[in-house]
This record gives sequence, C-alpha cells and structure tokens, in this order.
Amino acid sequence: MLVVRAIQATDLDSLFDMASQVGSGMTTLKPDMKMLGDRVEIAVASFAETIPPEKRDYMFVMEDTDSGRLAGVCAIKGAVGMDEPFYNYRIGTLVHSSRELKVFTRMETLYLSNDLTGSTELCSLFLNPAYRHGNNGKFLSKCRFLFIAQFPHLFTEKLIAEMRGYQESSGRSPFYEGLGRHFFKMEFDHVDALTAQGKKSFIAELMPRQPLYVAYLPQDAQDVVGKVHTSTVPARRLLEQEGMHFEGYIDIFDAGPVLQGRVSELRAVRDSALAVVDVDTDMTHACAPQMEPVLVSNTNLKDFRMILSDAASVNGKIDLSADDQKLLRVHAGDVVRTLTLNVRKNTNV
Repeated sequence: MLVVRAIQATDLDSLFDMASQVGSGMTTLKPDMKMLGDRVEIAVASFAETIPPEKRDYMFVMEDTDSGRLAGVCAIKGAVGMDEPFYNYRIGTLVHSSRELKVFTRMETLYLSNDLTGSTELCSLFLNPAYRHGNNGKFLSKCRFLFIAQFPHLFTEKLIAEMRGYQESSGRSPFYEGLGRHFFKMEFDHVDALTAQGKKSFIAELMPRQPLYVAYLPQDAQDVVGKVHTSTVPARRLLEQEGMHFEGYIDIFDAGPVLQGRVSELRAVRDSALAVVDVDTDMTHACAPQMEPVLVSNTNLKDFRMILSDAASVNGKIDLSADDQKLLRVHAGDVVRTLTLNVRKNTNV
C-alpha cells in the first residue's frame, strides 16, 4: 500500500537514490548528499514549525508500506527568492511600425525578471519508474494541493511551478545552446548544478539586462520556448487540471514554462471537504459499490499523511477501513480532509 507522508531525517539515503535517477534539468533535486541533507533538515523543521513560514520547504515522500521503499517525492517551498535571487524570463512584445513604408511588425522579447519573487513554489516532483502506473502519478502530484487546502495560511496567494524544459534524447537543450551558452561559456549540466547549489550571482553578472529578441535565436531554440520535457507533459496536464496556467514566464536556461495559480482558486481549496472518520464496518466495505478514487489526508501538520482510498464521504462522515486508518494514523471520531482524485466533469449544457 502507498502513503504520502512528511519526510523524515531517516529518508535521506533513499532520497539520494531517487535523486540519482532524475537526470539534468531539475535543479531542486540533485544527487548531492550535502545539499539534500540540508534540505531534509529544513523540511523536518518546516513540519515542526520551528522556522518562519517563508523559509519552509515541505517535502513529501511516497512510501510503499509493503516493502518500506520510497516510490516518489514532491515538495512545496513557502516562498522563493527570499534568500537568493529567483530569475525567469518574461515573454513580452515590442511593436515596430513605419507609416511611410506601411510596415508593422510585432516581435516577441525576453526580459530578465524577478517578478515571481516571494511566490510559493511546487517543486521536486519525481516518481520512481517502477511505480509509474495506475493513479500513482496523479496521487503524488495532487497531494500537495490538499496540503495547501488544509493549511492555506502557510502560503502566499500566488503559487508557481517551474516545469522542466524540453531536451533532446541526448540531453541537449536547444534553448540553452542557442542562447545561454553564448553568455555562460559552460556546459548546461554545469550551469544546472551551480543553480541547484544556490550559486546564482553569475546570472546577473553575465546575462544582458536589455530585452532579447526571440527571432534572433536559432529556429530549434525558438521552437522550444515554453515547451516542457517529454517526461514532464503528464505533470503539466495535472497541474493545469488543478487550476494552474501559463502566463508567459519561462526558465532562463531551458525555457521550460512557469505555471501560475492563485491559492484561493485551486480546485482543492474550492472542492475539498472535512469529514469525520466513522467506525469501520467490514460489511459496509463489502456491500459498497466501487467508488471513484478519493484523496484522504489527516489534519496533522507535524505528521501529515495522505492516502488514495475508495471510501466516500457521506453526510460529513467517511467510513475508512482499519488499514486506511492505520496509514493515516487516525481513529474513529478524528477529522480528515477529502478530495476526489479526478476533476468532476461539468455535465450542465
């Protein structure tokens, strides 16, 4: 059985093993034991509420309780850019016209920006390939929204997610080769590693401050502006289902899109509901029809846990099995938060 829970200090070795499988392009999850160790320490302090909300980094792991193996990881950073610069390109437009020549042109431009500083960030989503089946990917990605719905006061109103940009099968980034290499004079993986370590001063030192014309880039670089990595397509779709969208900001290295949303407009905030755990009855589960999968979490920040269940909330109560209660560490009479895994289609014409 799978449970998503708050990360613990004892998960560090398993987290390192997972990070070793990620590959380049995800700066928040690198196989660096020192960096991961520091991050886990911050995450543990975040759930314990011993550091300010804007400095918190809530990391969650998906655990296979049958084997004790970690199947995945994801995270929410309280606020980005508070201790180190947070850069993006903002896609803009410049218009050039000549009435005499009857020429009118609209040119896309890239502006180096810190506009998203202070936003809450969804990040570090990775699911072990062995577990990429069924609803596991949805479960891991969407668990963060239910956590935000339970504790909205811990986050800023603006929520962002930097999506991994397009790379060729060889690992080559067309956007970086067409733009970044001219200024940084180093390999993409090296730049990626420096950024992951928080060494971002070189960005401001080396990148031009004036707008860059997209049309001046090689065609293969233009083609991938705002395009996600092949393996990231499902993750983008899931985030968009929950209320996030692209507003013209991209990563400065691989041009991956930055999705944005408002916490108050997230599906989880609008549609999730609290329910009281009812006394488990085997007869109820035996006779109940097959229900749609439902995300169910406890309401304990310090020991946050979430499962995917087929139990339904009826009249403010939910009949969780004994196994489900054990995974969530709840008992009859405790309050849990629920949300359907899938977006309900609007059948109104």
